[in-house]
Amino acid sequence: MSDSLDQVRRDDAPLTTSTHHSEAVEAETGNRIAARGDTLIGRTVTINRPRAELFAYWRDFANLATIMENVERIDVLDDKRSHWVVKAPGGKTVEWDSVVTDETDGKCIAWASEPGADVPNSGRIEFRDAGERGTVVTATILYDPPAGVIGKLIAKMFQREPAIQARRDLRRFKQLMETGEIATAARTRAELEEEKN
Repeated sequence: MSDSLDQVRRDDAPLTTSTHHSEAVEAETGNRIAARGDTLIGRTVTINRPRAELFAYWRDFANLATIMENVERIDVLDDKRSHWVVKAPGGKTVEWDSVVTDETDGKCIAWASEPGADVPNSGRIEFRDAGERGTVVTATILYDPPAGVIGKLIAKMFQREPAIQARRDLRRFKQLMETGEIATAARTRAELEEEKN
């Protein structure tokens, strides 16, 4: 085993901050995440709900459009496959078919985009008990930004970069599961008019 890989396995830092990034990706993901990209992000949130409830909501992929801001729609094709349509910078959309590559009921779901995806991606979402605090939900995503580094910079400018969105989407998931609704700062014209009266 190489010294750097040995260091990765002893490193307490989150995978996405490892000083040995490429070795960390290989060591952490191994066969658990299909290699569909070279940009790795990871986000974690603790949600005060039972693990089984959170897993069931997430496993019904059609639900995810309600918590993922940039997802226009998800068409469930069968038990393992779904078609995703996602907003991209500049008013465009990107699409791909995704397949579940690994699943442990109540604990984790791994997926990978099928060949020909506009944004090749793969990842894993894990649900771990956190005692009285509920459930720790961890999303790890590997992707290739459209147009490479330039596309990533443009996406970041428009707040559509997956690292930004993953954090927001997990926060929205937490809000929905804990309160039954997703808080928003946006106000409609009717609400503003109502406040004036």
